[in-house]
Amino acid sequence: MTLSGKVALVTGSTSGIGLGIAQALAGAGASIMLNGFGDAKQIEDIRAGLERQFGVTVAYNAADISKPDEIAAMVKQAQDKLGSVDILVNNAGVQFTASVEDFPNERWDQIIAINLSGVFHGMKAAIPGMKAKGWGRIINIASAHGLVASAQKVAYVAAKHGVMGATKVAAIELANSGITVNAICPGWVLTPLVEKQLQDRAQRDGTTVEHQSHAMVAEKQPMNRFTTPAQIGGLAVFLCSDAAATITGAPLSIDGGWVAQ
Repeated sequence: MTLSGKVALVTGSTSGIGLGIAQALAGAGASIMLNGFGDAKQIEDIRAGLERQFGVTVAYNAADISKPDEIAAMVKQAQDKLGSVDILVNNAGVQFTASVEDFPNERWDQIIAINLSGVFHGMKAAIPGMKAKGWGRIINIASAHGLVASAQKVAYVAAKHGVMGATKVAAIELANSGITVNAICPGWVLTPLVEKQLQDRAQRDGTTVEHQSHAMVAEKQPMNRFTTPAQIGGLAVFLCSDAAATITGAPLSIDGGWVAQ
């Protein structure tokens, strides 16, 4: 399929899952608005590299996803510079772990602001333009933790469950507008951050990365394999296709069987 002529805004796309999704959408022909934090030179290298590799226009906006005004300004910049926002991928997220009674208030507020409220503000800003064109794809990156819980992750689990609720409401409201709204729910994903964690654990425990990988994945998943950002990107591209035109309001698990248990 081709997404030529479409514009995709992917939050949190300077690394990890978001970058994998941006690469997949660019590979299908979409112009891209990148977003995220990081070293300015590295981000410019990513932006220019995507343009060279895929022959699409790629822009960057450093909006803080905890700030509604910055989200709205980013959507407007994408519309002004790239022509529209046809595809919105709400991917940006943060994590912190602690028991409920020890969970810092400021961490709760931060996680809810970025992981949940950021999704709402992104959809609110992008939907009018999609409705005007009669076509749109909103993909919210939830998690297996949008469907089930784990200890020590109260804010993350609450936020991701909220993302699922917001996804369903928007899908119902937009059902006959040409816009679909779905949530991808990954399990363990082999991002650069996780790779570093595995290397650090192996060094600390005197074991191998392979041993640590199996141990990490087996905690939750029947399938002893990590999902890759590229695979999540492939699912996102499918959700933008005509084949997925009647898939809306759905949680799409890509989790090695995590929530099948």
